[in-house]
Amino acid sequence: MSGTPNDDRRTRRRQATLTEIVDAAWEIVREHGLAGLSMRDLGERVGMRGQSIYSYFASKNEIYDAMFCQGYEAFIEWVDDRSSAEGSSEDPTMAAKLMAHTFIDFCTSDPVRYQLLFQRTIPGFEPSPESYAVAVQGYEQARQQLIRFGVNDQATFDLWTAMLTGLSDQQISNDPGGDRWERLVDRAVEMLLADAATHLHQESEQA
Repeated sequence: MSGTPNDDRRTRRRQATLTEIVDAAWEIVREHGLAGLSMRDLGERVGMRGQSIYSYFASKNEIYDAMFCQGYEAFIEWVDDRSSAEGSSEDPTMAAKLMAHTFIDFCTSDPVRYQLLFQRTIPGFEPSPESYAVAVQGYEQARQQLIRFGVNDQATFDLWTAMLTGLSDQQISNDPGGDRWERLVDRAVEMLLADAATHLHQESEQA
C-alpha cells in the first residue's frame, strides 16, 4: 500500500496539467485558427517552456487528437442535453428537424471545433483509434435516431450528414452570426425525408 497516495497525487496532477494544456490549445486555435497552434505559445499559456509540453504530448498531432476526442465528447453531451430538454416528439418529421437544428447549433456555436471534428483541416492529422471510437459513438447515436424516422439505408444517411455539414459550413463561412442557412433546415429535412420515403416505396415495389 505504501506509495499509493503519492502515485494518486502524481496521476491527478498530471491529468490536471493535460487538461490545462488542452484547454489552452482551444483558446489559441479560437484566436488564431487551427493552423495557429504552436508549442511555444502553448507553453507560455500554461507557464512552461514549449519543449516541456513534449513531456505530456509527444507531438502537436497528439494535442489535436486530445482536442478531437474532447470535441466529440462535447458533441455527445450536447445532443443528450438537448434531447432531455426538448423531449422526444411523436411526429417523426418534427423530431428529425429538432435533431438537425441540434447538430447545426453545435457546429455554429464553435466554428473552430466544427473544422476539427467535421473537416480535414490539418494536413497529416488522423485521430487515434481511441478518439475515433468516440466519433463513431456520436455517428451511431445519430444513425439510430434516424432509423426511427424511416431513414434506414446508408445512402440516405450519407445524404443526411452531407446536408447538415453543408448547411453548417455555409452558415459559418458565408453568414457568421446570422441565420441565412439555418432558416433552410426545416425545408431541407422535409425534402430529404420525402425522398427517403419515395426511395423506400420504390424498393418495396421492386422486391
